[in-house]
Amino acid sequence: MFSGSREFSPLPSSSSSSRDSSSSSSSSSSSSSLPAAPRRSPRALQRHGSLLAQYTALLESYTEGELRQLISALVERYRQAMNSGGHELPLFPRSGSRRKRARARHKPCELRELEVSVSELGLGYESDETVLFRYCSGTCEAAVRSYDLSLKSMRSRRKIRKEKIRARPCCRPLAYDDDVSFLDAYNRYYTVNELSAKECGCV
Repeated sequence: MFSGSREFSPLPSSSSSSRDSSSSSSSSSSSSSLPAAPRRSPRALQRHGSLLAQYTALLESYTEGELRQLISALVERYRQAMNSGGHELPLFPRSGSRRKRARARHKPCELRELEVSVSELGLGYESDETVLFRYCSGTCEAAVRSYDLSLKSMRSRRKIRKEKIRARPCCRPLAYDDDVSFLDAYNRYYTVNELSAKECGCV
């Protein structure tokens, strides 16, 4: 469409050099005007380190089974949050609910009871008869002894690795109630001993 040819001459070196110098000066001025990256204060780093040490000590106090239960609970909560859009059930609950659960976890070891059917006891019997099942529930933080503290220290120092041990007392029955007798679905008579707790304590 165009019949003529057009020649293009390069820009003079002086103009290019002046433009390069101006661009470099502008870039240097712009780079010099950029704010410096923020740095953490030593106090913030110390606070972060102390929190990390506290969480590490907390995790070391749990047994392997308790850690698995904690991880599975967090995964289940995260799955529920994702299924509900991520708003109704957050992965980490509010501090108020955490405090309520903490108070619930630190209830003293005591005897409780529950009315259940014989089939629900999980002993293999089929019967609609109901029994009063007494069990022990609560924590034993106040019953920690020198043995428990030393055992916890040995575990944290990796002195004890392979054995399955518990480094704190557990709420368990100290004595059992009378034997329980019942008829199953086929009119057969059974007696079960040491079924319900009579007295609870930290062992």
